[in-house]
Amino acid sequence: MRKMIRRRQAEQVKRLKRLRRQARMELKESQDREGLSCSNRETPSNCKSSFQTVEEERAERQEAVGDYLLVLRRILPDIVEMFSKVPDFRNPRKIKHKIAVLLMFGLLTFVFQKASRREANRELTTATFLENLQILFPDIEALPHHDTLNRVLTVIDVNEIEKIQADMIKKFIKSKKFVNYLIDNCYPIAIDGTQKLSYNFLWAEECQEWSYQEKKRYSCYVLEASLAFHNGMVLPLATEVLSYMEGDEGSDKQDCETEAFKRLAKRIKGYFPKLKVMVLLDGLYPNGPIIELCRKYRWQFMMVLKDDSLPSVWEEVEGLKILETDNHLRRKWGNRIQHFWWVNHIDYFYDNDKKTQQVHVVVCEENWEEISKDSDAIVEKTLKHAWISSEPLTRWNVHERCNLGARYRWGIEGEFLVEKRHGYQYEHAFSFNWNAMKGYHLLMRLAHFINVFAEHTELLIGRFLHVGVKAFIKFLDETIRGPWLDHEWLKKKLREPYQMRMA
Repeated sequence: MRKMIRRRQAEQVKRLKRLRRQARMELKESQDREGLSCSNRETPSNCKSSFQTVEEERAERQEAVGDYLLVLRRILPDIVEMFSKVPDFRNPRKIKHKIAVLLMFGLLTFVFQKASRREANRELTTATFLENLQILFPDIEALPHHDTLNRVLTVIDVNEIEKIQADMIKKFIKSKKFVNYLIDNCYPIAIDGTQKLSYNFLWAEECQEWSYQEKKRYSCYVLEASLAFHNGMVLPLATEVLSYMEGDEGSDKQDCETEAFKRLAKRIKGYFPKLKVMVLLDGLYPNGPIIELCRKYRWQFMMVLKDDSLPSVWEEVEGLKILETDNHLRRKWGNRIQHFWWVNHIDYFYDNDKKTQQVHVVVCEENWEEISKDSDAIVEKTLKHAWISSEPLTRWNVHERCNLGARYRWGIEGEFLVEKRHGYQYEHAFSFNWNAMKGYHLLMRLAHFINVFAEHTELLIGRFLHVGVKAFIKFLDETIRGPWLDHEWLKKKLREPYQMRMA
């Protein structure tokens, strides 16, 4: 009897799957007829290996590594040269490995997504890996132990690593690599915070302290800034680690994200004093001091405006939207029908009405159809977004500022997911020394920058899409650590002229 019941249930599930599949096909055809086609994202291949012989596999591995090294040849030598200029406080008579070799070894740990210092020691110090690495850097005679790098990171100024990353971005900005992805002629920078580490013991004096279920936890919270372009490319830019030492001892108030934002913004302004910037911020930031700071730095901004934030602004928006009858726009975007409406030139008073800032508010109400999760019925979905803009909204800029700018703030949250779950070990300390932990974190961010940049070059984007980012990096790692490469062929490949272009 139970078998019969289970069989009926299985048949019902199969029937529902068929109906839902058919309903999705019909809905897509209907959307295509109405011009509501949603772009289909290419997914990695799910097929078996295409290599029929060892020679085919060797040739493909060699081509993949050759293309990857062509891109790295445009990036790594500059980074290594900057590494060599980082002040080294060690005794020159006792130095076995130069500071540039140590930092590059740490960088490669994250480029090839090693899970720990122990794994990196085991897999990145083999004779084969060193021999293949010498194709790019012939001067390297030996690779260090990660404990040596850890000791160095405890004493050097690890912020120099972030400056190197900023210098690389300056170089690419100067060569106009990102000019096709600007928003209102500005570079979109998304800023958001996330927790990096949390333990039940005080592992460093700088840890933030909080309670969970009547137990104390000691954590490291990080504020990150990244270039978030509308083509999906999110490039790590700068990091501010919240520290207990930055809090107010008098009131026993710990460091917070808004205070960290001020320090991070000051540093970004120092790196790029003349760069046109649009900061993309979540609902934590719409307040007078943050808006004032952005205006001081001459940054444009798009900030999420929650329903319960800035009640005086919302009150004025509701009152004025009836009068602003022309400030409306209906359009199609992907598979959604959007209705934008906005109110410009709203005076926002703060600091007991002593100060004021003029802001502009835009609301996007959108609806779309999709298949229900429980049946094959078509259900209509609705969603509302609201933002504060630094610039007045018009029919000609509302799509660009909202759809291509503000909405791609999610890119930094996707970046957190990749760094935490897809190989970069964001939540692994690598060292319980605070300064060394920051150094490893900044090396990880720089490595992620290199891989994302390589992924979006014309030469490599097809390879990354075919098997997936993590799988392709693993494929490269296995190849470089194995006896697959013909050194003479690779040297000839690297001598070929190559102009790096973005996809």
